[in-house]
Amino acid sequence: MSIAVKIINTSSNPLPTYATEGSSGLDLRANLQGTMVLKPMERQMIPTGLFIELPQGFEAQVRPRSGLAIKQGLTCLNTPGTIDSDYRGEIKILLINLSGELQVIQHGDRIAQLVVQKIEKISWHQVEILSETSRSEGGFGSTGKN
Repeated sequence: MSIAVKIINTSSNPLPTYATEGSSGLDLRANLQGTMVLKPMERQMIPTGLFIELPQGFEAQVRPRSGLAIKQGLTCLNTPGTIDSDYRGEIKILLINLSGELQVIQHGDRIAQLVVQKIEKISWHQVEILSETSRSEGGFGSTGKN
């Protein structure tokens, strides 16, 4: 099943696509005039030239690409980055270079992925006591290392 999402593409890149039939995310590409160089520990907003109109009840999440992370030390900050259904601005990717070397980003490079999901709205039900569980308040490593 697929949902229709309106998109404007102001770049010369193709529309985002799924790399494989089983892919969850659509590849997003850099929309640059030439190249961009990221120094170690530098972060930059990378434009995509894409504007989308998600249906009400959906969100898009911007996530890192694993290949960029392992091969070049590039990842997205604010991950996952949420794009709400009422946002109409350009999708931009906040990349950081965690490697010890300069990293070059070229126009058209795949720099992130976009996952679109249905969301559920909640309503709060304020109570005085929550139910007990075997985990209870344990967090941050409370279930062990292995």
